[in-house]
Amino acid sequence: MLRFGTDGVRGVALTELTTDYVTALGAAAARVLGNGSWLIGRDTRESGPALQEALVRGLRSEGALVVLCGVVPTPALAHFSATHAAPAAMITASHNPYSDNGVKIFAPGGVKLSDEVEAQIEAQLEIGLGLLETADEATHHHADPSDVGQHLDDAYVRHMISLFPEGMLSGLRIVLDCAHGAMSAVAPEVVQALGGDVVVINAAPNGTNINADCGATHTAGLAAAVLADRADVGLAFDGDGDRVIAVDRDGHIVDGDRLLALGALQLRSEGALTKDTVVVTVMSNIGFHRAMREAGIDVVTTAVGDRYVLEALEAGDYAIGGEQSGHVIYRHLASTGDGLLAGLKLLQRLCASGTTLAELAGAVMTTYPQVLVNVRVAKRHPDIAAELADAVQAAEAELGDDGRVLLRPSGTEPLIRVMVEAPSHDLALRLAEQLADVVRLRYG
Repeated sequence: MLRFGTDGVRGVALTELTTDYVTALGAAAARVLGNGSWLIGRDTRESGPALQEALVRGLRSEGALVVLCGVVPTPALAHFSATHAAPAAMITASHNPYSDNGVKIFAPGGVKLSDEVEAQIEAQLEIGLGLLETADEATHHHADPSDVGQHLDDAYVRHMISLFPEGMLSGLRIVLDCAHGAMSAVAPEVVQALGGDVVVINAAPNGTNINADCGATHTAGLAAAVLADRADVGLAFDGDGDRVIAVDRDGHIVDGDRLLALGALQLRSEGALTKDTVVVTVMSNIGFHRAMREAGIDVVTTAVGDRYVLEALEAGDYAIGGEQSGHVIYRHLASTGDGLLAGLKLLQRLCASGTTLAELAGAVMTTYPQVLVNVRVAKRHPDIAAELADAVQAAEAELGDDGRVLLRPSGTEPLIRVMVEAPSHDLALRLAEQLADVVRLRYG
């Protein structure tokens, strides 16, 4: 049985993530979170409609009232969940290829589920998998997804525009890479409404091209477009729109660490950085930590996964947090990561600075060379760091205070991730490969 990972349930669509499983998941979620009105959205994958139908069947079997929102960005669905105090489910595999799909579930208020709630849903899944009967559809609301989705998109667009000064982006040429995903219609409309001169790429979804050599995990095309169009900046979203990566006018990547560093400094200048603290995961570069320390900003570190960042933000009443991968959460403005919001906050900082993004991003921190090696294993090893503690300690001893080592299991795949940061790329690569060889020898 598939289990919740760092961001919902995910697997190969219709084979690992089957319609029967998704039906059972819907029923289990309704039993745990309630059988009132549920909002359902999806990204642009070809498997989305079939999995949506399966999810609806499960929710209705427990008496839930279902409102289909069609293709919408994850942050838009979360925003609607917050404003309507209703649970929601997003059918998406985020940045994964089109052949994968998944389900992200939000509690009423647009917040991600805690470990405890996920465990309750998994327990219900084990009880009810394969034992469902379809409820009488005549007694349950099933709104037209085209109408609801357009209403949701319009409400989200208006909300985004309301957060920023009118004409804020006037004079700025911006390339938007929409990853053939859920931001394809929304992001260009918002940026244009704020005065930006917009060039749009990868905004023609066909069901199989989502994230295909484009978007936040494949930024070479965006960099080329920024250079070709002589744009000031580029923004790349992932398939469901909850993360963003930027590109400066020279084609250089501005990752989540730099977005967070710039965002934290911007909030502090506005008096809005509560407790002078930013929240990141263990994947954030050591250069980020040093930059924040020099700026007098405290850093809270969590496990990998934006839901853990969200939990820390809520627990500490902090204002900003996120991941190196481009999940950036402005907690007082959104209930989850929002790639468009984070991109607009970056553009706001850029417009106010009177300088270029390259100068802004280059000055905010120095990135230590980082090497990440993924080792495929037969099964997950949640305690891998403890199991290979001797090898990790040997690498750390060689680095001293000038780097760090992170050994962890993937939250969604049977992979061990070996990450090393060091003063030089050669040293980071050598130590990472040494540790990867140890993993292969032990578990390969």
